[in-house]
Amino acid sequence: MKLTKILTRKLTGFWLMSLAAVAFVFLLTASISFVQLTFKFQHQKVEELHQIVSRHYQQQTLSELETWLPPMLEAFQASHFEIRHKQNLLYLYQTADINYSLNKRTYQFSIDEIENVHWIITLPQPFSLHQFSWYEYLTLSIGLLAIALFVRFGYGWYSKELEGIETLASRSKYVLDGDLKAATELADAGGKPRLINRALNKLIADLQDAHKERGRFDKFIRSNTFLDPQTEIGNHVFFENRLDALSNHQLMIAHGVMLLIEFEELEADKASLVKYVSDLASAIQHLISDFPDSFIARRQTQQIAVVVPQVSLAEADVLINRLLNNCLAIPVDVLEEDNYLHIGAAFYKGGDETPQLIEEAEMALKAAQLQRNNTWFMYDKGILDSEVAKGSVRWRSFLENSLVAKRFYPLQQPIFDSDDNLLYREIFTRVRDNAHNEIRATLFIPMANKCGLMPQIERQVLTQVMKSLMQNNQMTYCVNLSLDSLTSRAFVRWLKPTLLEHRPLAARLIFEVSEDIIVKNQNNPTLVANLNMLVKMGARLCVDNVGQQVVGTHYIQEYHFDLVKLHRSIVRNIHQRPENQLFVRSLIGGLHRAKVQVMAEGVGSFEEWQTLKILGVSAAQGELFGSAQEAK
Repeated sequence: MKLTKILTRKLTGFWLMSLAAVAFVFLLTASISFVQLTFKFQHQKVEELHQIVSRHYQQQTLSELETWLPPMLEAFQASHFEIRHKQNLLYLYQTADINYSLNKRTYQFSIDEIENVHWIITLPQPFSLHQFSWYEYLTLSIGLLAIALFVRFGYGWYSKELEGIETLASRSKYVLDGDLKAATELADAGGKPRLINRALNKLIADLQDAHKERGRFDKFIRSNTFLDPQTEIGNHVFFENRLDALSNHQLMIAHGVMLLIEFEELEADKASLVKYVSDLASAIQHLISDFPDSFIARRQTQQIAVVVPQVSLAEADVLINRLLNNCLAIPVDVLEEDNYLHIGAAFYKGGDETPQLIEEAEMALKAAQLQRNNTWFMYDKGILDSEVAKGSVRWRSFLENSLVAKRFYPLQQPIFDSDDNLLYREIFTRVRDNAHNEIRATLFIPMANKCGLMPQIERQVLTQVMKSLMQNNQMTYCVNLSLDSLTSRAFVRWLKPTLLEHRPLAARLIFEVSEDIIVKNQNNPTLVANLNMLVKMGARLCVDNVGQQVVGTHYIQEYHFDLVKLHRSIVRNIHQRPENQLFVRSLIGGLHRAKVQVMAEGVGSFEEWQTLKILGVSAAQGELFGSAQEAK
């Protein structure tokens, strides 16, 4: 940030004005003194002339005055002189310049001891007779130059002495703006007074530590609420929340597979059990890390649940086989090495009920245990979506053809504040197939991510959103951006000039990024630079799916997010879940001093919305306020 140096300008300005005022008063008094001195000197000369004229007038005739008086009057540079007796003119002297009324001074005296005789003399103004010489001009120039040098030296001295105060002012402004990193970088920049600078260093350090402690405390609350205290993986509450997030009114949104992994009691102590479960969880997480929205949780002491959305039946078979082999490769001390680990799997499709899915997975687990060896069993109803069976090649061909035909279009869902005022509308992407049937986003977006086509899709949708903004001057839209788009050079090269060209529209755009993307790519310089670019263009940033993962929330202020959107797993039935309410209170408390608005998505009931408002959530979206509709 460029230093404003407000204090320096004010003090130096005051100093210069003071010098100017002193100089003005000095010159004014000197001029007045000079004028008064010349008048006094002229008056003294006229008094001497009066005495001479009075003395000679009494002793000599007027004709004798004519011999010596004119040269004296010429020496006085008099323009007019006369002697009168009452109204009679006795003597007159006048130069060729008869316009003596302008810039002249007239004196009138009575001749001593002679009544009714007076004389009048007109002289030039005394200060007008003085002409400056080159020596005087040189002296004046040297004086003015000395003053200028003194002022320049004084300004430099003032600026140097006040740099330390300006540094403190800059650091204070950074603190008020919430940029503690920049304020810390100026710690050794020479802030003065040094005592205040040291105090500011201590306060900034304490504030940074308080922020970190707040983040640690927030993560501690979330960890104790949603994580297993021994293994630090999700607990049964976390499992239920995430499963609710993948469903809508207990109906699964998309297809996938649920796994229940259970092992027999170990011939070991508690510490060995914890280590084995941790190793087991690490092996599972390594295998499912490439599947978006997948998660792992410890439902019971000896049971781990795994949910992997957006996989086909064939992919699920391969995944379970690899999972079983990796789990069996972990060393463990058990009674029966051939019969201690079993996996029950249930494949589900969109519309399946959540309780039924859990029941099917438990039935599959029991079937695997009945086989009396380390194995797995799949509960498969044989009902699959025709769209699920599409291969990657078919999906790529379908998506590319849809891009060419421009069959991607946006849906809008309103977001309302706590006073039921419309804030903005969120954009969701949909696509139609050749028969003009709508394809669910849960189907084509994972495939588009696999095929690397999300930047092209989001560019096509964002173009339509920009057109809508031009037609409606009052509306604000929120657009989701994927990791591929935010790190795509081609997408950013298109987006940046587009926002520059339509700069007023940027202020009515909100770009939404998933928390998972931010947390996993915090050290990605391309992502960070592009997010900063969007902020500089005037757009706002929103992070969604907050609460889906158990992570700290320090990134919210670090990356200057304006909006925070709670994940639907936190919102669902929050009026019945004290642990979720505790998380929301902790999150809002940590962001109290930041200019961040906390919102909720997936609000489906009045009770949920009332609870959220009591907790401090300022806006929400969901079925309670209206479903996503195609723009007209």
